[in-house]
Amino acid sequence: MIKSFTLVMGVSLKPHRYSHLAVKRLIASEHPTIGVGLRPGVIGDVPILTFKEAFAKSKLPKNTEDGFPDIDTITLYIGPRHQPEYYDLILNINPRRVIFNPGTENMELVGRLQKAGIYAEVACTLVLLSTDQY
Repeated sequence: MIKSFTLVMGVSLKPHRYSHLAVKRLIASEHPTIGVGLRPGVIGDVPILTFKEAFAKSKLPKNTEDGFPDIDTITLYIGPRHQPEYYDLILNINPRRVIFNPGTENMELVGRLQKAGIYAEVACTLVLLSTDQY
C-alpha cells in the first residue's frame, strides 16, 4: 500500500523560496511528497510536476478508487488570487487537511473546506516541521 502523501502546491525550483525549502524539509522528515509547480524539475528525489501533468492524474501515484493518490495534506504556496481554479480539484482530492502558508490565506476556500469536512490550518509548514507539529 502506498503511504499518505503531502501535496505541495506552488513549488518553486528556486532554492531560496519557502516552497522549495518545504519540499526539502518534508523529504528530510521522511514524509512522502508530491510537488506541483509552474515548471517541471526535481528537488532531491521528488519530481516537480507541472499543474497540467499532475492533475491529468497519470503522473500521480494512485491509491484510491477515484484515481487520486492518498493525500493526507495539501500545503499551499499559491496566492489567493490564483487559488479559485484549484478549488474543485482540492475538494475532489479530499485531503485530511489543507495548510495555508503565510500569504495564502483565503477565507472563501477555508469555508468550502470546512463545509466538506476538511481541516483548514493557517500555519507555516516549515514551522510545523521544525517544531514536530506536522
